[in-house]
Amino acid sequence: MPEDSPVPTEYPREIGRTARRELARHGYTTFAQLEQVTAKDLLAVHGVGPNAVRILEAELAAMGTGFLKPV
Repeated sequence: MPEDSPVPTEYPREIGRTARRELARHGYTTFAQLEQVTAKDLLAVHGVGPNAVRILEAELAAMGTGFLKPV
């Protein structure tokens, strides 16, 4: 669990320090919380780019889950 964000998160270092920090600032610190948002929602967070979303999506898929599907 990287500790370089205001609040510790479950996210891997590979998504980048800025992405982890900004996700935490927006209230996303666990993979379970990411199941409640779409990839598009995350891309709207400053500092979270397509690469970070791909990495998080792969992590969620490995857990047998994923982002919320757009309606």
